[in-house]
Amino acid sequence: MAPGMKPVSIAFAGKIRLAQPSDHVRMAELAGQLSYPSTPEEIARRLQGIKRSAEAAVFVAELASGEIAGWIAVFVYRTVEADPRAEVSGLVVDERFRSQRIGEHLLARAEHWARENGCRAIGLRSNVIRERAHAFYERHGYTQVKTQIAFRKQL
Repeated sequence: MAPGMKPVSIAFAGKIRLAQPSDHVRMAELAGQLSYPSTPEEIARRLQGIKRSAEAAVFVAELASGEIAGWIAVFVYRTVEADPRAEVSGLVVDERFRSQRIGEHLLARAEHWARENGCRAIGLRSNVIRERAHAFYERHGYTQVKTQIAFRKQL
């Protein structure tokens, strides 16, 4: 948590809903908390691509005050060698609101979406340094299935 910021204790009395254009600024701020700096314009462009696919969705956790406390992105992952599964591509809860079940609600919504889209499994990837996140996922029934090295090439 940034210096000078205090955790805000709330009971999640908000709602989980699909992301909207009015959420882009806040979603960009939250992406930065995960060390993925993004501008609202970049978020808007990326979400446009996601919205064109029936096999992807982005949900936000909106507090009763209207503030966006977190978001989750999920998509259908298809491969030749395995049946389709859902994959969480990103999950972030504002550091002020962590440990207040918001992530749990977002994760449950993604799992529900996965079932609605015919997936019998859901997966995700988490940076090796995010031990607190790993414990969160394990508490919610996720198990580590492999360790790998990620490669990428700029085109």
